[in-house]
Amino acid sequence: MKLQQLYSQVRQAIEDYDMIHANDRIAIGISGGKDSITLLYALAGLRHFYPVPFEIVAVTVDLGFKGFSLEPIQKLCEDFQVEYHIIHTQIGEIVFDERKESSPCSLCAKMRKGALNNAVKELGCNKVAYAHHMDDIIETMFLSMIYEGRFYAFPPVTHLDRCDLTVIRPLMYVLEADVIGFKNKYQLPIVKNPCPADGHTKREYVKNLTKQLNKENPGIKERLFHAVTSGNIEGWNSGNIGMAGTSEKVDDKACRSETSVKMQRDQTGAEEQLSGSHNCHENDRERKNKKEEF
Repeated sequence: MKLQQLYSQVRQAIEDYDMIHANDRIAIGISGGKDSITLLYALAGLRHFYPVPFEIVAVTVDLGFKGFSLEPIQKLCEDFQVEYHIIHTQIGEIVFDERKESSPCSLCAKMRKGALNNAVKELGCNKVAYAHHMDDIIETMFLSMIYEGRFYAFPPVTHLDRCDLTVIRPLMYVLEADVIGFKNKYQLPIVKNPCPADGHTKREYVKNLTKQLNKENPGIKERLFHAVTSGNIEGWNSGNIGMAGTSEKVDDKACRSETSVKMQRDQTGAEEQLSGSHNCHENDRERKNKKEEF
């Protein structure tokens, strides 16, 4: 995928769901994986020619693992002239050493979101951009159907009432295969995530299921995505979202402080399963997907 195609698809999503308004200050959650770096490329470029002015700030929540160097991300942000902040935490120690979680991804996601949202509010941001692409949305739909018995996928725009922060997902029209192609074509500075989680999650199962379905039925991803966009899911009415969006209880919990989240019981849900495993296994998927450029 070429940069111009990325700009086009991201801009289309932004306009279809009214994601960006004049003078927004948008934080981009940077994990160091291909998805978040691709989102950084997209918004860093779009801000120069988008019809309304907006600012971006890159933010990484450092979980405290040893050997996690963010120098390549810092260099990229300097090249793009993007403000960059690293939030240092001991989330990894809490989840793996103190709590010794057998299924750590969900709790880690809650704590990471809490740290991120608190930080971006302190930085004066009113929105935060997540790097969820089309495949992520389809996988969330399957997770909800298989494990919760409901037809659901997180919406393009989510307003967090408790902390007055809006989540946007500008990569929603981009296929993961195209992100991989973009990473290869532009040699993105990916930072390897040292998280010890092994990747054997429900989400990995659904990812493999989707891959097999697409192999047997070419084009099924686009049709499944159409089912989401036209399926009367709250928050998915194109052109009628704006700042209102929808309020998510799961995301709303992410506004709590790291200390309070630490005391919560782990809860299983489709969106948490996705969010919890997304960053942990993004680099693991890249090692599995040695694909040609698209």
